[in-house]
Amino acid sequence: MPKQPEIFFDLETQHLAEEVGGWGNKHRMRVACAVTFDAHTQEFQNYLEAEVERLLATLQSAGLVIGFNLKNFDYAVLQPYTQVPLSRLPTLDLLEEIQRTLGFRLSLDTLASATLGAEKLADGVQAVRWYKAGELEKLLDYCRKDVALTQQLYLFGKEHGHLCYYDRNRRKQRVPVAW
Repeated sequence: MPKQPEIFFDLETQHLAEEVGGWGNKHRMRVACAVTFDAHTQEFQNYLEAEVERLLATLQSAGLVIGFNLKNFDYAVLQPYTQVPLSRLPTLDLLEEIQRTLGFRLSLDTLASATLGAEKLADGVQAVRWYKAGELEKLLDYCRKDVALTQQLYLFGKEHGHLCYYDRNRRKQRVPVAW
């Protein structure tokens, strides 16, 4: 039986938290798009809201779903689309691991810039603007870039045993990781 793949995953929403009554209502933000990267086939897949069933099948087939803030955000947005508890998926949430080690959160952009010398294309507010303007290619490019950054951080951490970030004094620091 072939090994189940590692799937890197990110999604973008149709609405901002303030539009749905705050962060406690992530389940109302709705999926605008999602992107996965299959570590075995080395292929990206794009999904729009109408293709959520296909996305869910991909995630459920994964040996491990890897992402950044998956458990607290992406799964909360995606959960209304399925009866399957997404919390049961085998998941590595890089943000959760970093927060557990440091005791505070770091952004994907902070880790990517210090560790990889790379930056995100935009932010979640801009992503919602692109969605509302019908600029789906820009939105998918942004989401794909976040998936790629997450994958690169995962691989860097796996190889080197740490990721980097800048502290408040702009000194580069290391955070140990074990995945």
